[in-house]
Amino acid sequence: MKVVSRPNSASAQKAHQHWERGVSRLKAKDWGPALVAFNAAVKMQPNDPLYRLNAARCCLELGRFEEALVHAERAAELEPESDMAAFMRVRALHRLHRNVEIIQVLAAMPESQRNSREYWVAKGCALQNTGKHQEAIQAFMEALMHSMDDALSHYRMGISFYELELKEEASECFRTGLVLGLGPNALHVHGMLAYAERENCRWPQAAEQEAQLRNLVSAAADDARIITAPFAHITLSDDPLHQLKACTIMSNTWLDLKPVVRPMRKSQPERIRIGYLSNDFHQHATCVLMCEVFEHHDRDRFEVFAYSTGRDDGTAMRRRVTQAVEHFVDLQGQPDHQIAQRIADDDLDLLIDLKGYTAGNRMGVLARRPAPLQAAFLGFPGTTGALFIDYIVGDPLVTPLAHAAHFSEHIAQMPLCYQPNDRQRPRPQPMTRAQVGLPEDAVVLCGFNQAYKINPDVLDAWVAVLNDLPEAVLWLLDWHGQAKPHLLEELAQRGIGAGRVFWAPRWDLGQHISRVRLADLFIDTWPCNAHTTASDALWAGVPVVTLMGQTFASRVAGSLLNAVGLPELICTDVHQYRHTIVELARDPQRRQAMRDRLDQAREDSPLFDSARFTRDYEGLLVRMIERQRAGLPADALPAQG
Repeated sequence: MKVVSRPNSASAQKAHQHWERGVSRLKAKDWGPALVAFNAAVKMQPNDPLYRLNAARCCLELGRFEEALVHAERAAELEPESDMAAFMRVRALHRLHRNVEIIQVLAAMPESQRNSREYWVAKGCALQNTGKHQEAIQAFMEALMHSMDDALSHYRMGISFYELELKEEASECFRTGLVLGLGPNALHVHGMLAYAERENCRWPQAAEQEAQLRNLVSAAADDARIITAPFAHITLSDDPLHQLKACTIMSNTWLDLKPVVRPMRKSQPERIRIGYLSNDFHQHATCVLMCEVFEHHDRDRFEVFAYSTGRDDGTAMRRRVTQAVEHFVDLQGQPDHQIAQRIADDDLDLLIDLKGYTAGNRMGVLARRPAPLQAAFLGFPGTTGALFIDYIVGDPLVTPLAHAAHFSEHIAQMPLCYQPNDRQRPRPQPMTRAQVGLPEDAVVLCGFNQAYKINPDVLDAWVAVLNDLPEAVLWLLDWHGQAKPHLLEELAQRGIGAGRVFWAPRWDLGQHISRVRLADLFIDTWPCNAHTTASDALWAGVPVVTLMGQTFASRVAGSLLNAVGLPELICTDVHQYRHTIVELARDPQRRQAMRDRLDQAREDSPLFDSARFTRDYEGLLVRMIERQRAGLPADALPAQG
């Protein structure tokens, strides 16, 4: 870049000496002392863009993003034609999650600054982060025109294809990125590729990636700091210790983050302060399940905060949750350290994370310890592997105390079922099979889980059931379109023609629950069960047959069945699973008795009693907090009552 001429004065010479000292520390990556030196130079020569840019770089490395932006913006004002100043400003805005401003900054750049890979990558990332995936793909393609072997651009383009539900295109982008070399990101992308291929139901390709995942995780040291794709490990694997390690090496990447400063209490507040952190306070499965808990929280005992990092989708669910909590704090777009400090300033007793490693999570907030106690709940069906999360909320079935070694957190058990439910969800309305294209006289076996949960073992069991039941048909969810032809091909190879398979499009919740009721049985998947989908089926009055394994994700449907009074539908091996489905399919009177029981369960089952659930849940939270206030460390909290 062009360097502003410096006056030959004692002040300028002293500033230059500070700068030279900063450069020497910068080369050693000793960012703190380097920043001190550069700031001293800036103080003496505030209009020197070089000093500003060096200070901005150190600020970025130290996580002081607002300071970085101040320096970068001033450098850009001083040198409007400087590529370095423009892109330093973009990098600071990126770390502050201010993607709309990035797009504006890039649009204002002169044409001479746009013909570079860095420009198109920055634009692609900002467009991607604002949900403009078609435009993002075009930007990444422009970046690849400058450097076709840019592995990260291939990967990023794959993310946008994935978000557009073009999973096969996403898979090819991920695969290309891996071939070109993604360095420390490789394990994460192997997980993304395995998950995408499972969503595509391209099982040989998925199996290859799953084997890679197992090998790479096994080879990693326990204290490694590697970005992984935890949701893939949790949902695709049936090995709880593999899941723990994959999540642990992910959580290790945040170990160097410093805790935020929390206020010192002079006395205990009158009410217990509970905070919830989530990206999903809108029309989302987690919010649907949690909303009545928020509404039933005892306001005389609890002061409830909801920290929202996600979008306002304008739905009734968004309005409902904002009205249900005492403090709804919209933090969308703010960086982790600011969110953590805001939470710390609210002086909570307990912060509950509703995301885990699902999309849009803010684990970097939790790593900064904004609350004296932190718990994982609901959104992620497994351990986080994180030492900065004290408890995981489960129950005797999904998190038996005998499985404590599978979790980094201490197990805190609800007395019956960990999953809350919303009694205000739509009730099933009359609908005919003809309306959804189902045969009237068939036994309809409903498998409405997403395609990634279906694997060869599951399909083999379903085919065996269909062979035993010539009067039965399979009813599947057409989640994103690309999986359908692959599943039909797999079924054909097993001797099941397309005439015995019916497909359901994605519908809104009310219509969905009404049509689920048309099924005779809901047949579950493993090692990742139906979760919200299973509770929807039970709410609709349809018996669910599940196979329970050793992982949290493989035990959720069992927990729901236990809570609703149908434990006999919980199976522990494939033979029992197949036998249970076939026997029920041949016994319409027994099925009807179960349906009658489920219809009554909407009124009197503990599974759907949100007020009772909330009282039990609050009791569990109080037990966590009382231990902490008594100076005791977190420990397992077995179910009571």
